[in-house]
Amino acid sequence: MGAFLRVARAVEQEAANVPLPPGQVAGLVLDAVLNRLHPVSVPERSGRHKAAGAVLVLAGAGITGWAVWERRRETAGIFQLGHPEGLVTTGPYAASRHPMYLGWWMIHAGVAVSRGSAWPVVTMPAGMLVEHLGALWEESMLRQRFGEAYADYERDVPRYIGSPARLMRTSFQMARRPTPAATAIDDENRSEPVDENAPKGTHMSNPAAKNAAT
Repeated sequence: MGAFLRVARAVEQEAANVPLPPGQVAGLVLDAVLNRLHPVSVPERSGRHKAAGAVLVLAGAGITGWAVWERRRETAGIFQLGHPEGLVTTGPYAASRHPMYLGWWMIHAGVAVSRGSAWPVVTMPAGMLVEHLGALWEESMLRQRFGEAYADYERDVPRYIGSPARLMRTSFQMARRPTPAATAIDDENRSEPVDENAPKGTHMSNPAAKNAAT
């Protein structure tokens, strides 16, 4: 029973870290319902529409997944999507302050193009408005928490769509920087007292830190 509860808690924690913006999720569900009750199709739909839709969905999912991975990479403690440990400005965050929203908008648009449904012309902007209001609230919280650092970030990076060149340049530069988790482990190892009487070559760091690094 104890093992089952631990697994259930782990699954619950991971589920809480899946980005599901309510506007787009509700919009996709409403699209499907409306399309079944009263289909409104885009004229001259072809296989190219399906292919273009699939590309948009994959690109949007890739951006969203990359943003979550970058947030995890920049977290030294327990990862909580809704409670950032620090200000992340690398990866997709180098080009957009809200890449997960951007990714989900691409997913919604891709599903619409692939299905050939006209309903997302109504539901998608409504969902985007909901998420835009959420983004404004998030930014006010981040300003309070990170102060001048977030103000500088706002000046340098647009809210939704930025320069791909800056994204690639910043990502390449930051990929070579140690992550907070690796830095924390390294600092812990350096802070441990060393037994000078131990034979040369036998000094070892904290085994728990070694396990955390793997």
